[in-house]
Amino acid sequence: MVTRRDRVAAASGAGHYGVAVPGRGRQLPFAAVLVVGGAGLGVAAAGAWRPGAVVMGAGVLLAGVLRLVLPARRAGLLAVRSRRLDVTLLLGLGAALVVLASSVPAP
Repeated sequence: MVTRRDRVAAASGAGHYGVAVPGRGRQLPFAAVLVVGGAGLGVAAAGAWRPGAVVMGAGVLLAGVLRLVLPARRAGLLAVRSRRLDVTLLLGLGAALVVLASSVPAP
């Protein structure tokens, strides 16, 4: 059911509860993380999977740092859960990926 509040918010360009819908510029942190992750995927696809995994881990670490320093409305799609949980999971996963990829011995 569409309420009056929903119609007013839609007409004003705001989302639910009067929060502005993010524009393209507010997704730049997420785009930066995607670029770094895509670069790591490209390196891994080219045959150097260890450096590719390290670059992908660096992208996840970048996501954690951006989520830590940016306010929720500027973090865009990086803001999924509470800040503490997002930062903990992203930094932990990124660090684990970098450490594990770096610790695998070369053949």
